[in-house]
Amino acid sequence: MALVLTQLIASKPDTGLVLAFTCVIFAGLFQILFGLLKLGKYFVMVPYPVISGFMTGIGIIIILLQIAPLLGSTGHSNALAALTNIPSAINQQNTYASLLGVTTLLLMIYWPKKWTKIIPAPLFALITLTVISSTFISQQGISVIGEIPTGFPQLILPSLSLDTLYDVSYFAFLLAVLGAIDSLLTSMVADTLTETHHNSDKELIGQGIANSIAGFFGALPGAGATMRTAINIRAGSKTVLSGIIHSITLLIVILWAGDYAQYIPHTVLAGMLIKVGLDIIDWRFIFQIKKVGLFSASLMLLVLLLTVFIDLITAVLVGMFIANLVTLDRLTHIQLDNITFKQGTELLSELNSGVNSEISSNKENMKLTDDIQENLGKSLENTLLLAIDGPVSFAVSRELSRRFTENLAFTTLVIDLSSAKLIGTTTALMITDLIERTQSKNKKVLVITGNEKINQSLQKLSLETLLDKKDQFNNRKQALQTLI
Repeated sequence: MALVLTQLIASKPDTGLVLAFTCVIFAGLFQILFGLLKLGKYFVMVPYPVISGFMTGIGIIIILLQIAPLLGSTGHSNALAALTNIPSAINQQNTYASLLGVTTLLLMIYWPKKWTKIIPAPLFALITLTVISSTFISQQGISVIGEIPTGFPQLILPSLSLDTLYDVSYFAFLLAVLGAIDSLLTSMVADTLTETHHNSDKELIGQGIANSIAGFFGALPGAGATMRTAINIRAGSKTVLSGIIHSITLLIVILWAGDYAQYIPHTVLAGMLIKVGLDIIDWRFIFQIKKVGLFSASLMLLVLLLTVFIDLITAVLVGMFIANLVTLDRLTHIQLDNITFKQGTELLSELNSGVNSEISSNKENMKLTDDIQENLGKSLENTLLLAIDGPVSFAVSRELSRRFTENLAFTTLVIDLSSAKLIGTTTALMITDLIERTQSKNKKVLVITGNEKINQSLQKLSLETLLDKKDQFNNRKQALQTLI
């Protein structure tokens, strides 16, 4: 999220800061809107290869952007520029800065876990190497953060114009999506640890309110932090009070320690961020990439490349689009098994075996008499039954039409929707189209509904104007009785 704001600030050098905080306010409003629209559940419905490529891409971006600062050179605003300027950064490196940065990185990687309970590696590196830099090698041209304002932040009014509306809205939407994904995935981790269930929409509204207020005070947007959340829970926290105490403590540190933070070398921060980038990369997926299948591996790599070289939101949208297309194709093959075409001879065999055989007699389960069987056989000889059993989405409509054209040798079409669980608008339109095509050839159509939801879907498409009431039935027995 900080990376997104950096891109906005870099693109508008004169007004970037004010626009960035306006962007934070808008991001909060977007998140509130997400919650009010009940979109929370959709943010966690992301295929794992997309998440893996997205997170690995972010990790690589962070690493690429920090290579130049690690070596004591000026950083770049995007990953491609940072990548192409690596040779220049190596040639112009500051030896002292590079030494501090590499030392920071090594401390972050090899710091013993048992020492973390006493002092975490980032805090030790930050304090120790800042002291060394400012005390012993301050004259070696090492870049530092510089003066940081202290005290309670002042109110910053948003600034927006028609010229900047698109950029602010775009980056705000990106921030809102990133924050929502991060927070809701963190919430899922917390659910697992605490055996509870969070309210995704409530989380989004709460986060949106906080980010909107934060933007008015020149603060970065916030999101759920998985590691801090896990540590907090494992430390014994039970209520939201732990988060409140965390915030108050952080506020005290910021208000008091600003004068000292100005001496922190950029190279030390770069070393820390490179370790963060390495941790974000999904190494587990990478090491198992040969086992996950060609499609999943290709999707992950595509999302990774789009994240690094295009932008984050495009990567997620393209990844989701491709993943959903493939999933839809697989579901279509399954749903096609729910669609059957039966000719008249098959229907007669079905009835003769005892299905609905009570139409031939008042005695249940009696076989069809020879006379009735002969008459029914003649009636069903030119009858086609189209039966839909289970859910059918829009993706099967084309194949449904193709199969129908392969079974045109009939004079009566019976469409049985009594066992259908779900019919999308596209499929419903296709069914009404089949009815119209059949009727245009002076052929008879009978429709078996009996499902309230299916009836409503068909009624919306004016089924009653296509069929008389006498051609609509609640079950197959009633429809076939009319053919005797």
